[in-house]
Amino acid sequence: MSDNDYTGVYQRALNDPDGFWAEAADDIHWDERWDRVLDGSRPPFYRWFTGGALNTCYNALDVHVEQGNGGRPALIYDSPVTDSVKVFTYLELRDAVATFAGALRNHGVGVGDRVIVYMPMVPEAVVAMLACARLGAVHSVVFGGFAANELATRIDDARPRVIVSASCGIEVNRVIEYKPLLDEAVRLAQHKPAACLVLQRPQARASMVAGRDVDWNEAVAAAGPVPCVSVAATDPLYILYTSGTTGQPKGIVRDNGGHAVALKWSMKNVYGVDAGEVYWAASDVGWVVGHSYIVYGPLLKGCTTVLYEGKPVGTPDPGAFWRVVSQHGVSVLFTAPTAFRAIKKEDPAGQYVEKYDLSHFRTLFLAGERCDPDTLVWAQDLLGVPVIDHWWQTETGWAIAANCMGIEPLPVKPGSPTRAVPGYDVRVLDDEGRDLPPGGMGSITVKLPLPPGCLPTLWNNEEGYRKAYLEQHPGYYLTADAGYCDEDGYLWIMGRIDDVINVAGHRLSTGAMEEVLASHPAVAECAVLGVADALKGQLPLGLIVVKAGVETTEEVLAPELVSLMREKIGPVADFKQALLVKRLPKTRSGKILRGTVRSMADGTPYKPPATIDDPAILDEIREDLGRLGYPKG
Repeated sequence: MSDNDYTGVYQRALNDPDGFWAEAADDIHWDERWDRVLDGSRPPFYRWFTGGALNTCYNALDVHVEQGNGGRPALIYDSPVTDSVKVFTYLELRDAVATFAGALRNHGVGVGDRVIVYMPMVPEAVVAMLACARLGAVHSVVFGGFAANELATRIDDARPRVIVSASCGIEVNRVIEYKPLLDEAVRLAQHKPAACLVLQRPQARASMVAGRDVDWNEAVAAAGPVPCVSVAATDPLYILYTSGTTGQPKGIVRDNGGHAVALKWSMKNVYGVDAGEVYWAASDVGWVVGHSYIVYGPLLKGCTTVLYEGKPVGTPDPGAFWRVVSQHGVSVLFTAPTAFRAIKKEDPAGQYVEKYDLSHFRTLFLAGERCDPDTLVWAQDLLGVPVIDHWWQTETGWAIAANCMGIEPLPVKPGSPTRAVPGYDVRVLDDEGRDLPPGGMGSITVKLPLPPGCLPTLWNNEEGYRKAYLEQHPGYYLTADAGYCDEDGYLWIMGRIDDVINVAGHRLSTGAMEEVLASHPAVAECAVLGVADALKGQLPLGLIVVKAGVETTEEVLAPELVSLMREKIGPVADFKQALLVKRLPKTRSGKILRGTVRSMADGTPYKPPATIDDPAILDEIREDLGRLGYPKG
């Protein structure tokens, strides 16, 4: 067994975490070296690199300039919605960040102060995040266009000194004005920011509040560049609120030290990317993927990162992603399975791929939701490159399980994110906290301590952190995902714990059922949820979106799907109802709102999450459910 194969690296991280992560930390510039690699003096609140001091912005920008790579492209802004492309070198991006940090400092922002960033996918959003890091301030990015009341709850929880925003965001067919939403959120919030710095975009000019609002360009013109401020490794870098929260928001805290170490390590070891290569995470800075792999990970590694203001389809067609990959020389793409299902739905034969030169494209990574094997195989056959499903969460900040392309690529099993990433001790537990044998369906957990880069706690809410993640299985982090580990050590994430349904006493995975439905040649997308049944407790209901160009009806397709489910899973699934819908209700990050639809079908109260992509879709689904007599009774 070699120390350079997957098993060797994994065992090294498991058996000697201090030595393993100290070695990884040597790749980061430290102003002061740490006293302890892992500080376990206060379990279950573990901290990494205590006593160390650094600046994340310095490691992401300045260090590359000082090493003679200032002319290397750092950020490519590609915006089909504004028909523009702009490239920033490391030197240009560093200077823009240093000057905007000066603008923030002019408005009183210093070490530990919070800054809310409420912006679309524009370079200024990245600049604002890195400027906060430069000052030792704590940024909290809120997805642009988020509802005013949801933004207000985050303002009251984070208590920002300054809010950075823009006049508008741009969707495929519409302009969304942000400033009225921001104004209403500030009105609703008890905490009032000292200033709002607003980027005026030509697509919609925002009216400004005298004495509070400042034009971005004017703020920059009045500022000078500032140097990086050294902060403790355990100081917070950012707060990111999880979607769909109720009551007190769950503010995921990310520290500076462990975060920089883990993300830089992951770029080469998980994604197989080297400095100077073009890496594209097709996500949004409002989500954790945007934080980790649009901004911090690629820049820490010295890669060129792509910031894309567009969609996988409709900007202008299903070839949008291939155009970006070809035009900018992307080596590795990371996006959500829902993006590929959208492309597959509009271009099932993959004709748009043939229009572009993808000869330099090496690997596709998918995450953010469970990837059905049919979509993975379709993408793999279409692109002729490895398609890697990997699994992680907002809370962890980087992959829990992946096929580590920079260590030793393992055989792909479609439907599995492969094995645990070095640093994570993943266990599948039953309800009593006992380890389950291979194939046993249970709760997927990570034995504490979590590796560097994961959340150390929630913002101002240690008890909430303990209760949400640590209480159910003491000594373990609860992922709230359900699944199993097979005899080869491969993980199978079958859905959230709530997505395991109980049909007449049989615990069944909706993810396994979705795999079966997705294998039908007419199905583009699907979701299975358990609806209440007086006799059997729950029964599965399938929501089906058919591929573009497929001519079929519910009367024809539903019996075929019922027969397929009976063949693949058996009569125990009791699958009898498949509902054809125009589209699935999702959050903006692509997660299907199974719980919301389940409540609609059951006739129980529900509150759609603030992150819903299009609220109007729920009216369509309600009508569709009505055709089958839901809610029953």
